[in-house]
Amino acid sequence: MAGSSLLVLIDDIATVLDDVSLMTKVAAKKTAGVLGDDLALNAQQVTGVRAEREIPVVWAVAKGSLLNKAILVPAALLISAFIPWAVIPLLMVGGAYLCFEGFEKLAHKFLHSKAEDDAQHEARKAAVADEQVDLVAFEKSKIKGAVRTDFILSAEIIAITLGTVADAPLSQQIIVLSGIAIVMTLGVYGLVAGIVKLDDLGLWMTKKASALSQAVGNGILRAAPYMMKSLSVIGTAAMFLVGGGIL
Repeated sequence: MAGSSLLVLIDDIATVLDDVSLMTKVAAKKTAGVLGDDLALNAQQVTGVRAEREIPVVWAVAKGSLLNKAILVPAALLISAFIPWAVIPLLMVGGAYLCFEGFEKLAHKFLHSKAEDDAQHEARKAAVADEQVDLVAFEKSKIKGAVRTDFILSAEIIAITLGTVADAPLSQQIIVLSGIAIVMTLGVYGLVAGIVKLDDLGLWMTKKASALSQAVGNGILRAAPYMMKSLSVIGTAAMFLVGGGIL
């Protein structure tokens, strides 16, 4: 369950960063020639766009996640103390929302034409290439969506954790819940930041003199876009698994 929850979170961040990770790389011409995929092509089209603009997007969602947990931890303690019967119904509402979000992703895939998706993609490329556009503001609605998903998954994690320390003293419950909240946030979004920067690592390795480093770097660059796409597919499936598991 925890693994599925992680995949859902990573998928949501991957959705937010899809265009960013594909379009904000400063790639050398020879690298683009070697790769021949969306990562290299879009990187060349917007050469000069600052790659560090990715991290503020991850940070924006991570801050939202911390705020979620700052709300959820005391709320969980209060609900557990005064209305423990409400925990399960609230989790079921969250599970239903995750299933709805998964269905929405599938519906978007099958009900929208390729022309519509291409037009939206081009609009995002134009916005990202414009240095006057604040990327975090541009992706604000998606960031909010990711934070909403994080809220539900965080609630699930907090509820499960609370169940394991239900008989412990209040002080111990607070320490354990707070610790889990912090560790989960740092772990998940640290991992996301690492995934987003994989292609930067690949580009850096291709510039090394060592033939082995260049080969590994090219391998990372080839694999990165496919990994992002696979995370989206697996993450959508995980939404149904987590949501259905709660229900």
